[in-house]
Amino acid sequence: MRKKLLALALAGCMVFAGGCGNDASDNDTTASETETTVEEDTVEDTTEEITEEASADDAEEEDEEDYTTGDASLDNPLNQDDIGESELLVVSFGTSFNDSRRLTIGAIEGALAGAFPDYSVRRGFTSQIIIDHVKSRDDVDIDNVGEALDRAVDNGVKTLVVQPTHLMSGYEYNDLVNEIAEYSDAFDTISIGEPLLTSDEDFKAVAEAIVSATSEYDDGETAICFMGHGTEADSNGVYAHMQEVMDELGYENYFIGTVEATPSLDDLIAAVGEGEYKRVVLEPLMVVAGDHANNDMAGDDEDSWKSTFEAEGYEVVCILKGLGEFEDIQNLYIKHAQEAIDKIN
Repeated sequence: MRKKLLALALAGCMVFAGGCGNDASDNDTTASETETTVEEDTVEDTTEEITEEASADDAEEEDEEDYTTGDASLDNPLNQDDIGESELLVVSFGTSFNDSRRLTIGAIEGALAGAFPDYSVRRGFTSQIIIDHVKSRDDVDIDNVGEALDRAVDNGVKTLVVQPTHLMSGYEYNDLVNEIAEYSDAFDTISIGEPLLTSDEDFKAVAEAIVSATSEYDDGETAICFMGHGTEADSNGVYAHMQEVMDELGYENYFIGTVEATPSLDDLIAAVGEGEYKRVVLEPLMVVAGDHANNDMAGDDEDSWKSTFEAEGYEVVCILKGLGEFEDIQNLYIKHAQEAIDKIN
């Protein structure tokens, strides 16, 4: 089979056809660089990219927890063999919050399995800390990306489609592309789908999805604020771009902030303060509702978003739902996976 590497026109989407070696480009697409391809869920800085799902970072490292995250046995780790010749590998940063993992990442995987019955859907996480934490606490095995790829090789997979659940095409997404490139000789064809927020149409679709999900709170007196992860990398511009899209669509009472970068909580409070709002609704702009959502956003510590807004005199409502729970978001991942499949058909 002729060996080639086809770099797709859209940033972050690549197809490897048998034996393309390690020639995976390390592009970091930002909102300011292109209007048609902006970014996704994975925004990390130069040391180690921490995705919007890095929500589980510090708490994931704890050996003991004083809270429960749900029954791990209800979640399918999708690490079974007998894959067949066509596999759809869904790659996520991951979370150790069991219920959220099942309701978000698991729901996305389920939607993809329903949309593509000719493909065996399998899971891979990029965070080894989370994998180890879930194994230690719940005795549940989740494949990292290398293990998932080795499983595909051992099972004789010929066509491999990889769909990340990352928010944007930042460093971690590019690391994923490079890791997959190392396996290009092992499959006849590999195609990699784009992250959630790639095109302007994606941004608009996500904006409409989160507005629809919170419409019951939209009473003219409520500011609806979404918490993204944030990063020191240029790809942090995805959050400002999402705010621009919200404003352009007329959703002036919707605000986008980050827990790790800008717009910061202080920026958010200042923006909300320019209106005459009595209530603030908080929800994560992350695929999962993990540690950041449960603690940094909705926690009772005085520096949490909830406590800070309450100190400013607002009534606060916290919604602990990750983006992965929304059917419209799942459909966007299906769209990107279909585009990846179309590249090889």
